[in-house]
Amino acid sequence: MADENVVSKHYKQSRLLENIETGLLEMGKSKDNATVEDLAAVDEFHIGGRAATKHLVKQMRFEQSDELLDVGSGLGGASRFIAKTYGNSVTGIDLTDDYVSAGNALSDWVGVKDLVSLHQGNVLDMPFENCTFDGAYMLHVGMNIQAKDRLFSEIFRVLKLGSRLGIYDVMRTAEGS
Repeated sequence: MADENVVSKHYKQSRLLENIETGLLEMGKSKDNATVEDLAAVDEFHIGGRAATKHLVKQMRFEQSDELLDVGSGLGGASRFIAKTYGNSVTGIDLTDDYVSAGNALSDWVGVKDLVSLHQGNVLDMPFENCTFDGAYMLHVGMNIQAKDRLFSEIFRVLKLGSRLGIYDVMRTAEGS
């Protein structure tokens, strides 16, 4: 439980949505005309950014009908990109409420709120039924989770048999491994 609080506190940001809106205004945009691409710089701050997301998703070969899970979704940038580009329905889960609430607003701003749904929760104990998703991915999330066995057991539980899981991460488990 201590890890959960430390991670959540580390990523907590007050006025997150206001700051993003200010950034858009500085770009000559607003929440009324923002696009998924306009948000890429703040939406996907994992190593490799949008390029890494594109590369991972291309390799995953998800079908448009696949219901996907974004494990540790953050603001949901990858979720919005996948929904907008490929038409998938994506459910994201993230520990940090600030990111989830801001991410859901951003999905509304760019017109994908019907395809993207972000939820606040712990990926070690997800509030989803068994065998819910056709595929899943995580982008630089495992590095924040010490109990990797629990992480992957929980992902396995919510995926349908034969599903694909894409991981783009740095997951050192101990010194030298």
